[in-house]
Amino acid sequence: MTIFLILAPYGAFATMMLVTSATVSLLAAALICLAVIAFDIARGRSIKILGVGSVLVFTAVGFYLTFVDATPSMIAVKIAVDAGILAVSLGSILIGHPFTRQYALEQVDAETAKQPGFLHANYLITGAWTAATLLMLISNIAVLYVPALPLWTGLLVAFAARNAAVGFTRWYPQYRMARDGAPPAGALPSH
Repeated sequence: MTIFLILAPYGAFATMMLVTSATVSLLAAALICLAVIAFDIARGRSIKILGVGSVLVFTAVGFYLTFVDATPSMIAVKIAVDAGILAVSLGSILIGHPFTRQYALEQVDAETAKQPGFLHANYLITGAWTAATLLMLISNIAVLYVPALPLWTGLLVAFAARNAAVGFTRWYPQYRMARDGAPPAGALPSH
């Protein structure tokens, strides 16, 4: 359930971009992010870097479209969102707090969180999500600047990149456990 909640704003944004305006899609995604944050707070969980960063990205792009320039194409809006999420993800790594660590800390015991491999695992998992976001950004830029590429190319890359990141997120902690004989060293939970 946690991965579903984390990805819900992005799925809603991508789906709504197909059927409504970019501004409505961005607003809906920001509201879903806020609902996920409220859900976390209600359950006594921490406010997440990714959640807050996503609200800021969706809101900033929405404000730009509303108050500055309403003419960017659907692909240009997706590029702006991808660039913003890439900045949040990469920024969490650069400041020494990979965003996946917050989710993992809520799923493991204190002893597991103290293991040297725990932080390393979260850097790798956050790196996988950062790479997936970068691939989505590159594919959307390619669709924008190479008119021969069909629009579905960006959707296909986004689907594959996100699924690869989810797969890695689920696989890597189990791999570490099998290799090291210790409890999984941090991951986004699959339930």
